[in-house]
Amino acid sequence: MKKKIAFQGAPGANSDLACRAVFSDYETLPFLAFEDAFAAVREGRADLAMIPIENSVAGRVADVHHLLPEGGLHIIGEHYQPIAHHLLAVPGAKLANIKQAWSQDQGLSQCRDYLRGHKIRAVPKADTAAAAAEVAKLGDKTVAAIASELAGKIYGLKSLAVDIADRKDNTTRFLILAKKAKMPKPGTPCVTTLVFRVRSIPAALYKALGGFATNSINITKIESYLVDGHFSRAQFRLDIEAHPADTPMRHALEELTFFAHEVKILGTYPAHKYRLKG
Repeated sequence: MKKKIAFQGAPGANSDLACRAVFSDYETLPFLAFEDAFAAVREGRADLAMIPIENSVAGRVADVHHLLPEGGLHIIGEHYQPIAHHLLAVPGAKLANIKQAWSQDQGLSQCRDYLRGHKIRAVPKADTAAAAAEVAKLGDKTVAAIASELAGKIYGLKSLAVDIADRKDNTTRFLILAKKAKMPKPGTPCVTTLVFRVRSIPAALYKALGGFATNSINITKIESYLVDGHFSRAQFRLDIEAHPADTPMRHALEELTFFAHEVKILGTYPAHKYRLKG
């Protein structure tokens, strides 16, 4: 039986492209919401999930940071997908006549300069490929979608402009999730992602992170976000270039758990080659 990988969005979404790029022999399964993609893996309807976590232009993908700690899945890999946005419209449409562009918030924000320069109004939709499907169904030659070339082929749209993002190195980082952890061997280039909370006392965060500095461990990402509806309660997510079995990392984690609480490792996985780029 063919293995399956879940993603959020309609067929032809950039998440669909990322799934195909890494797991070309898998069947891709679209889901309306991130929660549904997580549930498909937990319940055995899919073997893996490909979830976007951040974009080099638009930043963090909303809601995913809340889902990761409680989603019941393990991070087993990462993938960096170049994003080439197309301005898609129905056959016969002309760029000069386009008044609106429909897309997901991230897609619109990544193409802000292009839309402003062409006086095209941004209209938020659920996701990029779903916007393309709506534009195809509407049939209005003044409305376009910002989506992938694959979405254009699936929904019978033509590309009026190619690669319209504000930056040509526009890239989205995806996390690959599975029901069971799959940890690489110690000593190999890897990333550990974890979350924790600190007590509400002076210098708590400084002390919690001190062990990583004294043990010469590189933290490549630190994010904070509010939890439990309180402005004084923050949870932090770290991406760390180290393996939990490495002696320096073990020492750093011991210090972290002394000053922080609810420390949870979400996964240790191979570092993607994209990280080697300057």
